[in-house]
Amino acid sequence: MTIDWINFTPWQSLAGGLLIGIAASLLILADGRIAGISGIIAGILRAEKGETWWRVAFVAGLAVSPWLYSLFIPLPEFHFDSVSWALLGPAGLLVGFGSRLGSGCTSGHGVCGLSRLSKRSLVATILFIVFGAITVWIVRHCLGV
Repeated sequence: MTIDWINFTPWQSLAGGLLIGIAASLLILADGRIAGISGIIAGILRAEKGETWWRVAFVAGLAVSPWLYSLFIPLPEFHFDSVSWALLGPAGLLVGFGSRLGSGCTSGHGVCGLSRLSKRSLVATILFIVFGAITVWIVRHCLGV
């Protein structure tokens, strides 16, 4: 294994992790809500009265923040040469199905659930990591991507 030193960004990654932790802490302390992205988006789609505005604002912040960041620090170039767009849609649907099946996503279980010492979130996070590693192995060794 080698590290891509040109695109290695430990300080930006640390800052991003701190911001995620602060945002998740503020949301739960100020409003008693969990910052699980799949649950937030599901709440937008269900459109419960009084619940939509903060969810839309949260998702808009997720969408706008990389653009704001790029105004101050240039982002590395991304190349999508090896992306199979025909697989991207079904992969997204599988992720959505998996987060629904697991009663939450990596952000909900991994960030918020573990910080609340949830056993269910610990099991879910371990399973995310294990199946992520298995998927990477299959994609690299069996599919040759």
